[in-house]
Amino acid sequence: MSRALPKYNKRRVALIGSATALVLTGAVIAGSALAGESSKSSGNDTARTLASPGTITCPDVASQLPDIPASAQAEIDRNLTLLQTQIDEANKRLADTVGQGGPNFVQNAILGPLEDKRIATVNRMATAIGRTAEKPQGLDALAPCTLNADGAADTGEEAEATPSAPASEAAGDTGQDAGQDTGNAGEDTGDADNAGVGTITCPDVASQLPAVPASAQAEVDRNLALLQTQIDEANTRLVNTVGQGGPNFVQNAILGPLADKRTSTIDRIAISIGRTAEKPQGLGSLATCTLTQ
Repeated sequence: MSRALPKYNKRRVALIGSATALVLTGAVIAGSALAGESSKSSGNDTARTLASPGTITCPDVASQLPDIPASAQAEIDRNLTLLQTQIDEANKRLADTVGQGGPNFVQNAILGPLEDKRIATVNRMATAIGRTAEKPQGLDALAPCTLNADGAADTGEEAEATPSAPASEAAGDTGQDAGQDTGNAGEDTGDADNAGVGTITCPDVASQLPAVPASAQAEVDRNLALLQTQIDEANTRLVNTVGQGGPNFVQNAILGPLADKRTSTIDRIAISIGRTAEKPQGLGSLATCTLTQ
């Protein structure tokens, strides 16, 4: 038989209950940010750090995959892990760069490069499955991520500035797009406006392609044009961001994201050729560009 609590015990229980509710409420607020692949154990610490700038949420790729052949399982697992790592790194940059850049900084310095990396990763997954089963289509639609909570209004079209980052994060760290005329060396070189800061030079992809089947010609041409557009945009960003960032700014804010975008574009070229002819190998080595003075 239960006994009624004395009045002072009731007050004490009420106070303890209120304190517990406050603690739980704070925990929910701190831990409710990440979704999709971002909802992992490491995400809780990240979410607490990101209370002010918001958190990045990405669509879940694993749940959208078809049955995975045993021969592709290991590669799929590696790339699913990489997708989570990319989100964790982007959330860390989001916290580390609070207050930097203009109103469009997050979109082009963090979300844009993250999308490029996710496109390359999901394309590798689709290719791995397609070697021994029907290749899944439309996974690229899962690449874009969004900024939630307090940072939701901090997205747009053009990036203003990006932080320095370790060279190991160079492949897609920060920074993104713009537009500029270019010169003649393959897809490389820049405009005379770049004279003071150098120009970005990239390996020529067109000259390294095998014979292109007629059925793939239009798609290959579109992607070759896109490669040039990407260089144009990178060269303009190079001019527009003179003096910004630290010693690793150009690598992490311009060359790294450019390499990611070129990797995705070159992959599409190889895949389009491979539908009706032997798929060219090793084109990924042409993705990396350099800064020349």
